Amino acid sequence: MFTGLVQTTGTVGSIEGGRLSVRAAASLDLAEGDSVAVNGVCLTASAIRAGDGFDAEVMPETLRRTALGGLEAGDSVNLELALRADARLGGHIMQGHVDGTGTIESVREEGFSRVVRIAADPAILRYVVQKGSIAVDGISLTVSAVDDQAFEVSLIPETLQRTTLGDAASGRIVNLEVDVLAKYVEKLVGAR
Repeated sequence: MFTGLVQTTGTVGSIEGGRLSVRAAASLDLAEGDSVAVNGVCLTASAIRAGDGFDAEVMPETLRRTALGGLEAGDSVNLELALRADARLGGHIMQGHVDGTGTIESVREEGFSRVVRIAADPAILRYVVQKGSIAVDGISLTVSAVDDQAFEVSLIPETLQRTTLGDAASGRIVNLEVDVLAKYVEKLVGAR
């Protein structure tokens, strides 16, 4: 389980043959077999390079369903370790199971913040509500607006500085994970 509070960013060293190699910008307390979210996708660290980063295997299914398949060497990624039981829950509950991808439609400045509009499939938008939570590339964010084609999030300077969304540009594909509570409610109500 994750919270969407990105701990550091990393740089893709390579992604080939189902193996993703990441150089971390800061030291991560990561051991082989640990879960780590890479742009919101839960992966298992299969090799650790002391002071440098880690490797993880990425299944073809994951590459097809997420934006990880479009990564290239040199790309920046958001990194978060799995939540410890004694840690503070500061973002929202996330599983690292991406529901789909979206495309950044526009980015505009609004005072000290930046508003990012992301187009998404109706199958995802059905779970998105204004003032609700959503994960974009593994970042826990609050939805500031939503319609039948897209949603918006407003990014504060801290998010812009500490995550890859600081470089967000139109056309970029991002991973989306909707609030798991909405999916459970739908399942329970639908069972009646």
